[in-house]
Amino acid sequence: MIGTVREVTPNVDAGTLLAGAQFVDAFRVEIGAATVNAREACMRMVLHGPRWIDVLIRLRNILVTPFGLKTSGDGAPAPHGMIGLFPVLSETPERLIAGFNDHHLDFRIVVDVACDADGRWVTSTTLVRTHNLLGRTYLGLIMPFHKLVVRSMMGRIVTR
Repeated sequence: MIGTVREVTPNVDAGTLLAGAQFVDAFRVEIGAATVNAREACMRMVLHGPRWIDVLIRLRNILVTPFGLKTSGDGAPAPHGMIGLFPVLSETPERLIAGFNDHHLDFRIVVDVACDADGRWVTSTTLVRTHNLLGRTYLGLIMPFHKLVVRSMMGRIVTR
C-alpha cells in the first residue's frame, strides 16, 4: 500500500558499506507514481521530518555534548555535500550513502530508490558499528526510538 512504511530484511552489502557493522535494519515505503531520486528522498526524510524528531535531536545533542560526541557530521569528509547533519559519502540517482565516524560508533544511512512491475519504493537502511562501551550504551539507548523515528521520517517521502 502506498505510503505504508514496513520493516524489511536489509538488502545491502554491509561488509562494503560498513565492515564490522553490529546493527543493520531497513525500512521500505511504496511511493506509487512519485518520481524521486535518492537525494530527494533523503532530503524529504531528513529536512522535512516531524517537529518532534527535531526536538529529540536537540535533546540528544544537549545530552551527548559532555561526552564529546559529535552533534553533526560537520568537518567529516562530504564529497557530495551535506543533507541536514549528515555528510553524503556517495551518490547515484538510485542510491545515496550518508554518515560519519565518531570515536564511539560509526554509522551509515543508505537510501535506495527502485521500481519493478509492482511499483516504486524507497528503502532506508541503517548500519552501525560500535567501538567501545559508550557506543554500545548509546546504541542501546537510542534503539527504542530508532524504528519510530525512521518510520516517521520515511512517511514524509510520500506525504510532502
